[in-house]
Amino acid sequence: MSIHNKETRDRVREMVRNILDTVPSEPEADETPSFPQRFVVNSLKEKMRQDFDRDESAKSLITEDDLRGLESGARVRISLNARLTPLAQDIVRAREIDLVRKEPRDGEIKVRAVAIGADHGGFQLKESLKGFLDGLGLMVRDLGTNSTDAVDYPDYAHAVARAVSDNQADAGIIIDGAGIGSAMAANKVPNIRAAACYSVELAKNSREHNGANVLTLGAGQCTQAQAEDIVKAFITTDITEERHKKRIAKIDEIEQKYKR
Repeated sequence: MSIHNKETRDRVREMVRNILDTVPSEPEADETPSFPQRFVVNSLKEKMRQDFDRDESAKSLITEDDLRGLESGARVRISLNARLTPLAQDIVRAREIDLVRKEPRDGEIKVRAVAIGADHGGFQLKESLKGFLDGLGLMVRDLGTNSTDAVDYPDYAHAVARAVSDNQADAGIIIDGAGIGSAMAANKVPNIRAAACYSVELAKNSREHNGANVLTLGAGQCTQAQAEDIVKAFITTDITEERHKKRIAKIDEIEQKYKR
């Protein structure tokens, strides 16, 4: 090998080393395996004690069957205005059951089933309100009329009031031209307190102060949007004050005096 060739190779090697020295070296890999962070959940954590042992707040009447199987000192949630049968009251006393009255929330619907009816003048508004009530998750019982053909409003007011009086519906809605005649007819049915309401304020007042269970509307007195607001106020308001309940009891006493 010539001296010239040897010097050439030495220069090339030197150049390669210089180039390699300028390249940043990779950090040494950490041979310790990396695991994702683990969050420990204490599945044995003691559960928070509920405020009640059984929830019967969807019922307006509590019977002995609703209290079966409960231990002494049990707590049962019931609706604010729920009534107890005599046998249920005996069980509550004997077992010292604690009744927890459910406080209603603002805007909470207080009824589950609604009977609705109208004469020919209220037919169109009735059809619109049926969809509105259905959208709120309520059971709707349509008692007619089923067209714009002329009919007599007392027939449909009576049908709706009778459904409420017989506990086939929690509340009733009747629509005619003005709402007044239907209220008069409905109020002839025992245990009915029908109120003709033309505003949200009157609807709330009729429920909170007078315990109205039937709402009458005048199709010629309000728009569909106004009617929906009135209905919404009616079904989301309830009587709570004892002073109002006492006055309603007096209304019922007057009714009893004239029953044959």
